[in-house]
Amino acid sequence: MTPTRPPVDRHRPVMLSEAIAALDPRAEGRYLDATFGAGGYSRALLETEGARVLALDRDPAAVRDGAGLVEAARGRLKLVEARFSKLEEVAAREDFLPLHGAVFDIGVSSMQLDQPERGFSFREDGPLDMRMGGSGPTAADLVNTASEEKLADVFYYFGEERAARRIARAIVHDRQAEPFLTTGQLAGLIARVAPQRHSDIHPATRSFQALRIAVNDELAELVEGLCAAERALAPDGRLAVVTFHSLEDRLVKLFLAARSGRGETRSRRLPGEPTPPPQTFRLEGRQPVAPLPGEIAANPRARSAKLRVAVRTAAPARDRDEVLAQRARLPAAPGERS
Repeated sequence: MTPTRPPVDRHRPVMLSEAIAALDPRAEGRYLDATFGAGGYSRALLETEGARVLALDRDPAAVRDGAGLVEAARGRLKLVEARFSKLEEVAAREDFLPLHGAVFDIGVSSMQLDQPERGFSFREDGPLDMRMGGSGPTAADLVNTASEEKLADVFYYFGEERAARRIARAIVHDRQAEPFLTTGQLAGLIARVAPQRHSDIHPATRSFQALRIAVNDELAELVEGLCAAERALAPDGRLAVVTFHSLEDRLVKLFLAARSGRGETRSRRLPGEPTPPPQTFRLEGRQPVAPLPGEIAANPRARSAKLRVAVRTAAPARDRDEVLAQRARLPAAPGERS
């Protein structure tokens, strides 16, 4: 039985039809929705008769709000509060291995952006929080306690903000008189010290992205989640990942290139050169897949989306990719910044 759709679809995932087509769900298959949100991917997967879904979300509010869909699914949907880096152990605990497909929708959800009390957006003033989960240091904690060097690194490497040093210096100066507690305070300071002319993008956009990534350790989570999916997917299991900015997409691209051998230019090995490890994924078609113009027109959020798809081979999963994991974190020694 197909679960009833809610009266209002608060958040339709970007490239939903393309991602579901890439997963090619089948009856009795086991599918992981690594980023439940408002349940768009889970709901679409459940439309395949007999398919079962294990959904994860680190946001307790999303898990609470998903209770109705869980009930409507009549035992075919299990929703767990967890980070997707823990997907393998959650799936093992739920007797849900191996997976026949997994989908990731990376980044912040529209519901989180639309809730000023969560502090993800500066469109309305709210507490400087930004936590996707319910625990741990907030963005205010980071802004009010980190060194100027650390803040500059966060803004530069996670936000690709060229004015990172200037913004960090101003924050450290101003917080001595009054701590930063709200999104409006911080956005106002950034607009004052690093205005962006001839652009529709607010000057604080990149810095807020950077703080959100740092607070939630998003890039490291992504790398760990991809490695966990590699271990959890069955041969011929399918992986679909939707990203929204270059930092995320670069990590997914590098992971899949390393695991599939795509991009290797070496035609043959030199004498004594070690045999490359077996490919754990194969890529099909042109990558990445971009949203159709109609979706971009209907939903501006889709304009930066990219979908990458891979199919698991029968090769054993590789060890954790330490090089990729390092790329997901701030460098030990800061480089030159403008």
